[in-house]
Amino acid sequence: MQSTQIVLRQRPVGAPNAETFEVRTSELPDIQDGEVLLAIRYLSLDPYMRGRLSTAKSYAAPVEIGQVMVGATVGQVLATRHERLHEGDWVVSYSGWQTHAVEHGDMLRKLDPSIAPVTTALGVLGMPGMTAYWGLLEIGRPQPGETVVVAAATGPVGSAVGQIARIKGARAVGIAGGPEKCRLLVDTFGFDAAVDHRAPDFVDQLVAATPDGIDVNFENVGGSVFDAVQRRLNPGARVPLCGLVSHYNDTAMPQGPDRLPGFLSGLLTRSILVQGFIVDIAKVSRATNFWTDMPAWIRDGGVTYLEDIVSGIEQAPEAFSGLLQGANTGKLIVQVS
Repeated sequence: MQSTQIVLRQRPVGAPNAETFEVRTSELPDIQDGEVLLAIRYLSLDPYMRGRLSTAKSYAAPVEIGQVMVGATVGQVLATRHERLHEGDWVVSYSGWQTHAVEHGDMLRKLDPSIAPVTTALGVLGMPGMTAYWGLLEIGRPQPGETVVVAAATGPVGSAVGQIARIKGARAVGIAGGPEKCRLLVDTFGFDAAVDHRAPDFVDQLVAATPDGIDVNFENVGGSVFDAVQRRLNPGARVPLCGLVSHYNDTAMPQGPDRLPGFLSGLLTRSILVQGFIVDIAKVSRATNFWTDMPAWIRDGGVTYLEDIVSGIEQAPEAFSGLLQGANTGKLIVQVS
């Protein structure tokens, strides 16, 4: 069996471009006892992947030059030598940007398509949904009547954060780019208010949407958006630090005066908690009610989701570049085959 693969050709300086990846065809090994051959049907694209292109110290090893680009996938079993998995089964794997893969069956999570569309295993019922659930409930701890703000709010993490906040009785304020995304936040995801960070009056919009200040800021973006939000944080506010997507393509330190002392002073005098986190899927599964809460919320309409699906493995690099610029709406998925 041959697999069409997208591999890292060279490390990008700044934003990934056409030279960052290349396509190759590789022969896969025969499956051994305990292994399965997978046809990858869907591939997840996520902002964290930008960090895997860099050799900077991080929580995970970088992708090596010539290595298949990492990523969560949903696939079907084509051949099996594993007692628990059968031909045709749908599974979640971490096979990366390729059309076929050989994986050990013990490393796979079997899916039941009758419960939810299999693509949700890459979004609201996968790592993004777990990230929203853990970061908001374990770190943010929203209380009824409090105000929760989240940027990149139409994405799979941000949209889930706002909806879970409302389920817990808090006000949800979403920040997104452009009038159409702001409309989606209110009309589709049920946010209480939406703020357009591209608008010239962004700061005024934010003030109007948070008249009582901000109690929880689920941080996905950084940059000028966070600079405006942090000025609105109430005493005792909590900041789950999930991502800083506006800085992922930076090639130099930002210009201007060092504002870190002033920021730290504000954290101190207002007793604000800022906690960075990387979601541990096993820990979330073991230590929370995610697998009962999230499916139930989806069934009763408390949580809805959008998927942005592009067709063809060859489209992954361009779609990934667009993701880092906010071009997607909802969970970005590549339909491989």
